[in-house]
Amino acid sequence: MKNVLLKQVLSLALVTALAPLATAQGLNNLRIMAPASPGGGWDQTSRAIQSVLQDESIAKPVQVFNVPGAGGTIGLAQLYNAKGEGNLLMTMGLVMVGAIQTNSSKVDLSRVTPIARLTGEYEVVVVPASSPYKSVKDLAAAWKANPGGVAFAGGSAGGTDHMLVGLLAQAAGVDPKKMNYVPFSGGGETLAAVLGNQVAAGVAGYGEFEAQIKAGKLRAIGISAPKRQPGIPVPTFKEQGLDVTLANWRGIVAPPGISASEKAALVAALDKMHASKAWKDTLATRKWTDLYMSGSRFDVYLKVEANRTRGILKDIGLVK
Repeated sequence: MKNVLLKQVLSLALVTALAPLATAQGLNNLRIMAPASPGGGWDQTSRAIQSVLQDESIAKPVQVFNVPGAGGTIGLAQLYNAKGEGNLLMTMGLVMVGAIQTNSSKVDLSRVTPIARLTGEYEVVVVPASSPYKSVKDLAAAWKANPGGVAFAGGSAGGTDHMLVGLLAQAAGVDPKKMNYVPFSGGGETLAAVLGNQVAAGVAGYGEFEAQIKAGKLRAIGISAPKRQPGIPVPTFKEQGLDVTLANWRGIVAPPGISASEKAALVAALDKMHASKAWKDTLATRKWTDLYMSGSRFDVYLKVEANRTRGILKDIGLVK
């Protein structure tokens, strides 16, 4: 019996000793899928991860590629079909959690391998610089008078942007089922729609509009944070009379069917990335809130978040 136990201990020690080597070897030729068009939050996050992983020599080379469509569910289906590929990751987040339900996706997040939640970002509502709406109160008044006449541009149907507009509608006394929401698969398209005065307002993370806000082309009239955010001179919805808060979050998942050691290697790589100064600098530059959570904790979080999101979508009339 003692000999058997000794062999088991030695075997475990050998596996532990080889784990760093397996981690390093397993992250050669890493690929990261951004399941949306270039320019949006998932694309920005994917390329930020790519940069830090390579610059910190955590993984080399790292390739980012885009698979846009249906709130990320087209990319999710591709990830599901890549069963067992231990060098593939996909950026995702609250947008996808909602899109899975509104698009009746055949693949949900219970069928992939959770790796880590990375960041959170509060949403802003922006209007063109020439807009008559100087505040959320101005916009809400016009919206209540003519719900369908005030169009909002944002990300894919059922995503964070769409949920926020629905919650704002409720708070403003507008029937969410009558609101005019124009979904786009990428942040670049949303930005073009707002700058081109094709819609009254746009919704996205602050980082996606920051350059145009600072250039004076857009005016940010509200942010979905519980309190004002350092470095973002935008009043909250709450202080303007609309009791709405919502944080977008983004994370990383892998295909189903990867081995325990492959998952451990991916989690270890992201843990190391998160601890690096380069990643902390990225968070500060992008004004992303650090919401890091990896491994089994993220597994549980995803299940809870799917249930919570369904409740929000049902309340605002996006799903039955």
